[in-house]
Order: sequence, then C-alpha cells, then structure tokens
Amino acid sequence: MKQLILGVFVLFLFSCAQQESKKANAPSYFDLTRYFASEANRLQKINPTIIKDIIAVGKAEQRSTKISDWKTELVSFSNSDINKAAWAGEFTVTQNGSVTSYSTENPKIPVKKIEVIKAGEKITGVKIFKATENYLYNSTDTLLYYPDSLYFVQNHQKVKLLSAKNYKVMGKLK
Repeated sequence: MKQLILGVFVLFLFSCAQQESKKANAPSYFDLTRYFASEANRLQKINPTIIKDIIAVGKAEQRSTKISDWKTELVSFSNSDINKAAWAGEFTVTQNGSVTSYSTENPKIPVKKIEVIKAGEKITGVKIFKATENYLYNSTDTLLYYPDSLYFVQNHQKVKLLSAKNYKVMGKLK
C-alpha cells in the first residue's frame, strides 16, 4: 500500500513539474519565431516567383527570382522576436481594432515596436520597428510583411565619422 501511495505521489509531482515547464516555455508576446518559421515552410512549398527590388549604395536593381531558402530570406523578421526571458514585462501590449501592438521604451532593447494586423484570426500583416543607438553608431530598421503579397526591409545606419548607409529590399509575390 505504501508503494502505491508513493507511486501516485511521484506521478503527481512529475505531472506538476511538466505543467510548470510548459508555462515557463510559453511565449509572453506574439511568437515571431514560430510565425515566420511557419511562413517560411509554407512559402517553400508553394515556391512563388518574387519580383525583388533592391536599393543599396545609391543603386537600384529589380529582378524576378525564386527563393531557394525562405528561412534565410525571412531571418530579419524572425530574429526580431521579443520573447526573450530578459525582456519579459518590458513591452506594453495595446489593442486597437484589428491591430495588436507590442512596444517598449527600454533603450537597451533594439525591437521598439511590433504591430500584428489580423482579419478575424488570420494574420494579414506584421510591422516591426527597430532602433539601436550608442555613442558611435545608430541604426533604424523597418520591416513589413504581408502574407502572399510582399515583404519589405529598410535599414538606415550611421557610424560617427562615416557617411550614412541606407538600403531597401522589397519582394512582391507574383
């Protein structure tokens, strides 16, 4: 009888520990990493043709292409995830109609704002705004993603004593 009680007690403790572990791993905010991994897999399967505009160093280029690795193509988006343990509680979440915003004023966090736009339960857009500033360098990034339509990455960098650098990449799905 003691063994049965001990066995039930051990199972109960193990069950509680697993539930706590699941809670600790649950993202506090919108899970960009999971969303863009899913989008990369989806786009890899449908393999759309992309009209890609690139503007860098004052030169513009446009080309039609197929993306061989969507995970790499969307890495700037997935790397903007705000679900880091050190950032828990640092973001204010606001809901305005179909737009959920996650924003912070913390100067140490480069991701300043994420906006997730939905139509019902379907995500129709993700906007990410990043800024990094210190005494030698400042950089701002704007990333826009509209499923089955386009993605856009814009970067402005300024290093002291050097000229500013800007680039833009826009991919339109055909």
